[in-house]
Amino acid sequence: MKPSLVAKIAQMAAALEVSGYPKPGNVHRTQNFHDMSFEDFIISAIVIGDTMHEAAERGARLRDELDFSPIKVGNLILKAIKETRKWVSTNTNLGIVMLLTPLASAAGMITEKDLQGLREAVNKIMLQTTPQDAVDLYEAIAIAQPGGMGKRDQFDVNDEKSKDRIMEEKVTLFDVLKLSSSWDLIARELTSSMPITFNIGFPTFKETHKTADMNAAIVQTFLTILSNFPDTLIQRQHGKDVAEKVTKEAREILDKGGILTEQGLKALKSLDRKLQKQDINPGTTADLTASSIMIGLIDYYWDKIE
Repeated sequence: MKPSLVAKIAQMAAALEVSGYPKPGNVHRTQNFHDMSFEDFIISAIVIGDTMHEAAERGARLRDELDFSPIKVGNLILKAIKETRKWVSTNTNLGIVMLLTPLASAAGMITEKDLQGLREAVNKIMLQTTPQDAVDLYEAIAIAQPGGMGKRDQFDVNDEKSKDRIMEEKVTLFDVLKLSSSWDLIARELTSSMPITFNIGFPTFKETHKTADMNAAIVQTFLTILSNFPDTLIQRQHGKDVAEKVTKEAREILDKGGILTEQGLKALKSLDRKLQKQDINPGTTADLTASSIMIGLIDYYWDKIE
């Protein structure tokens, strides 16, 4: 896929995700947070375009190679976060950038419509990351300053010595994400061939968009992911019980039809008001919705644009 097309699709995925209304607990087109606005997310979606283009170009150059480490996933993530911070003053897109960057590189490698091949390429890219990629990710995290990170026993992102240990012990980006995979859905996604994105989010997005508008497809995708997986941002900030309760509420709304029925939409809006009031944000679910949208757009636009 042409790098210019990959970059546009990545930008669209990030912008469409935040536009979905009403994604309960998130910033969306009718709801800001006290420290970040809907417009901040739209700006962030636009300014990652150059990095996503570069990610796809790097992937294209290595299409016929066996070693994908020169893609330098960590370097690309760091570039995107540095660029974002020039334009907005808070963390709007670290998780999205982490998910979309290897997807963009993999999309640059693919010369024909092959979503399974795309998925396999993402996995190979992640498996062949390097210690420098891990250090670059840690620098990106330091810039973004995401909430609820806490303290960890191994390679704590808040410990400056962690980066030295990573290089000394030759710990790759894949390795550090694997260590985090038990408590972070994005880390699990990137070290497990992106099962939520490809097996749950994308199919829901595609199927819903056959009969409903784009907004409905986005919200239904978000709700389906949340109903299956307790959000790990909620879990880090508010505890496991709260995260599981929100997932149960999402499942109950989905049982009512989600955004596709009047009863479901009413329940969605009620949950949104409740989570906003309690400052509970399913932010990890939002990131996984963005990656699901990206696959949906690749699938939809492949034959239409190229």
